[in-house]
Amino acid sequence: MVTIAVIFAVAYLAIIFEHPLQVNKSATALIAAGLMWTVWSWVAPGGVEIVADQLTEKLSETASIIFFLIGAMTIVEVTDAHGGFEVITNRIKAARLSGLLWVVALISFFLSSVLDNMTTTIVMVTMVKRLLAKQEERLFFAGIIVIAANAGGAWTPIGDVTTTMLWIGGQITTLNIMKGLFIPSMVNLLLPLIVAGFFLRGTVVAPDGASDARAKTTNFEKTLMFLLGMGSLLFVPVFKAVTHLPPYLGILLALGFLWLVGEILHRNKPEEERDSLTLARALKRIDMASVVFFIGILLAVSTMSANGQLPALAGWLAEKIGNQSIIVIVIGLASAVIDNIPLVAATMGMYPISQHPTDSFLWEFLSYCAGTGGSILIIGSAAGVAAMGLEKIHFLWYAKRIAPLALLGYIGGIVAHMLQYRLWH
Repeated sequence: MVTIAVIFAVAYLAIIFEHPLQVNKSATALIAAGLMWTVWSWVAPGGVEIVADQLTEKLSETASIIFFLIGAMTIVEVTDAHGGFEVITNRIKAARLSGLLWVVALISFFLSSVLDNMTTTIVMVTMVKRLLAKQEERLFFAGIIVIAANAGGAWTPIGDVTTTMLWIGGQITTLNIMKGLFIPSMVNLLLPLIVAGFFLRGTVVAPDGASDARAKTTNFEKTLMFLLGMGSLLFVPVFKAVTHLPPYLGILLALGFLWLVGEILHRNKPEEERDSLTLARALKRIDMASVVFFIGILLAVSTMSANGQLPALAGWLAEKIGNQSIIVIVIGLASAVIDNIPLVAATMGMYPISQHPTDSFLWEFLSYCAGTGGSILIIGSAAGVAAMGLEKIHFLWYAKRIAPLALLGYIGGIVAHMLQYRLWH
């Protein structure tokens, strides 16, 4: 057990210092996952057969996220190849960076409540690339998008994986979670935006003209592929709600339909022109290094869930701290370091629903803290990991420039939720 924790700690430090070490974080994550599961297979009480079953289960959970990520990234890429995001960017008129930041952040917040935080981040970071030429400015915008996407995803049952888990488990209901967390989630976003507005100066400098691929698409094609791309992403939560099947199946179905439409739309074009617009080309452009990192880090964290270290941590917190509100706040802070999915799963096991009924303070507060605490560090949420891959954000840069803003919003939302709960109950 100690060896597994040490491996994770060393790997985590290597990921933090990826830039000075010049060792790709994907390699570190894969090595950590392989070593941690191997060590666990040596010391597990049930032997390697039990570990193999656990690994199969955790791999299934990881694969469902990875398939969803690949599908969403590909849809965004093919939409971008057609210049589809110009449908939005051409309508965003902001001369100053601070004004543009507010527009982008609010769009991210509400879009995330309908889609999910990871997909929203992919869409909005890609869109910002069409609005800003300077990479330093895009990095800052990407960090704010992560905060906005996580805050927006926390107040609806389909906006974040953890709220979806609580929703499916019967701990929260749709209308109550939306009513209870909208104001705290909005405060979580507004405080960082207000502070950032004091420091963000300058005017918007757009990048040079559109790429060749986008220049060869008509306004009809741009609009059609944008609507189909966004419609494909919006289709996924509807598909899940109607069929109760995993979201990755919905994204793969939507991807196949988008592929078919693209093939029909461009079937009469010259091959060299059609090739740059196909979904097959979009698959080649997605950042597979980030996908591999996601596989490694999720499998590494799942080892600690499989061997009981995360549930044991939850039990230790209950014994040493006692106060449920403080425990949930700590869980939210821990989600900036450790994936919030196993943390929430451990908390659900620690507090049976018979003792804490549906829509009680504990579950509502957990939805907020686990959903937004991950914004404090870049690897604390799926949105952060996606932004890290898309804009090559370094861990330490994010910790210095964005983490204080995210922490401010996290604390502000906690205060807002507690005040609101006292007034309403």
